[in-house]
Amino acid sequence: MTDIESPVVPRRRIAEIAFTIFLRAVALTCLVAGLKYWLALIGIFDYPPWRFDLMPVHWKLAATSLAVLFPVAATGLWLTVSWGPVIWVAAAAIEITMYGAFADRFGHRPVILILHFLVAAIYVGFRIFLYIQRRRRIEMVRVDSL
Repeated sequence: MTDIESPVVPRRRIAEIAFTIFLRAVALTCLVAGLKYWLALIGIFDYPPWRFDLMPVHWKLAATSLAVLFPVAATGLWLTVSWGPVIWVAAAAIEITMYGAFADRFGHRPVILILHFLVAAIYVGFRIFLYIQRRRRIEMVRVDSL
């Protein structure tokens, strides 16, 4: 026998696995959204004004920002790092502002608004649930050690 113990790898709870799957699903949708904006910038859409040199200034600003932010958010969400949701919130805030506050310029897209709010609500729900679960686990360890 040796005095060296094998490292104990903590088991991942079902909620943590579900949260990771949720983040990766959001990452895939962010990647698709980013690709959509890139396709608009290079002019692959059939609509006449959809090419960077033909876009109005407000669309140039929004499309270029989102073409960069969405793929970066997708990377952070896929890797489940802390900055991924932050970048997603920035991109979602831009789209909510575009299609909510400036719907007269960008068009009204209620599905995008609803999806952003739904994803944010699910994310907050997961974070609260995981926080409560971790607190209970810590309290159980404290009680067991007494």
